Amino acid sequence: MSAPIAPDRVGPARHAPVAATGEPTVTVVIPCYNYALYLPEAVASALSQEGVRVDVVVVDDASTDESFAVARGLARFDARVRVFAHAENQGAVATFNDGLAEATGEYIVRLDADDLLTPGSLARSVALGEAFPEVGLIYGHPVHFSGVVPSGHRDRVKAWDVWRGGDWLADRCRRGVNCITSPEVVLRRSVVDEVGGQRPLAHTHDMEMWFRVARASDVGWVAGVDQAWHREHDGSLSRSNDVLSDLHERALAFEVLFSDGMGDEAENQRLLSIAERALADEALARAASAYAKGRGGSAETEAYLEFAAARGVDVDRLPHARTVAHAERVGPARARFSPTVVARAGLFRASREFGRFAWRARGV
Repeated sequence: MSAPIAPDRVGPARHAPVAATGEPTVTVVIPCYNYALYLPEAVASALSQEGVRVDVVVVDDASTDESFAVARGLARFDARVRVFAHAENQGAVATFNDGLAEATGEYIVRLDADDLLTPGSLARSVALGEAFPEVGLIYGHPVHFSGVVPSGHRDRVKAWDVWRGGDWLADRCRRGVNCITSPEVVLRRSVVDEVGGQRPLAHTHDMEMWFRVARASDVGWVAGVDQAWHREHDGSLSRSNDVLSDLHERALAFEVLFSDGMGDEAENQRLLSIAERALADEALARAASAYAKGRGGSAETEAYLEFAAARGVDVDRLPHARTVAHAERVGPARARFSPTVVARAGLFRASREFGRFAWRARGV
């Protein structure tokens, strides 16, 4: 029986990990488009998982390479692999959702065809899920790599951090960022059935779904281990977005999430306002940083300022507003040498670096 989380807790409750009993089934859904080169490794990383029963659903999105033939070959070799194909390309969201409709496991993983699960990943996540049935989203640390797949990974669980879903979601809104890559996530099937699959967002369909699951259930973090290998290469979706576009995509994800008619309406509006404030201030910080680098008054800075103004919050009361106002007052030529502007830009960079360090240690 899992220990309850204190009613007044706003951060995670830390628990000592315990071994799982039984072997629940995990369905690994692999959307694939032109990843014939990587697909065998992705499938093998799922099928080789121990401590759980695994089945794999590959959905080929009308690839123009040999992906479908490769997938069918894998299915002939192992009956745990099922393959489906689109006659015409439908995009990442529809491809995953079609695979989700074929899932039969108690837990679900979305694994891109160019990513891999680390050995033991699913058993480590499912152990937390079995101990805490109120947890609908479980994740750990993903290792980002390019080139050769790493030869080792951290595999000793230090602790389980269990968040109330609403607290975890509020933390995401306060920061305005996603803290999950994708392959490191395990979802409870019953919660996914409740909230639905991915929504048609270009780059933040994963983010919006994770946040929607957190609104309906608690969230667990498997501390101290590497749960997946995320491949970075020129063709990966995670590399195809610039900073300003990313801000717009995150804003859209929050808007879609909190205007969907699910959850408490007042709480949705409160969290949306918090997220809009965080995104607006990030845009101001990036505008100030552009001034510090000699790009003040450019189309770039104007775009950041327009984004902030469109968020529906009092921009003048945001933390970075005074820095931007100072930079505009002294002008682009002087702003790049202004101690105020340069210092604030440095603090913003430092806060981002610290955030990455904290994310690796705590998952948020």
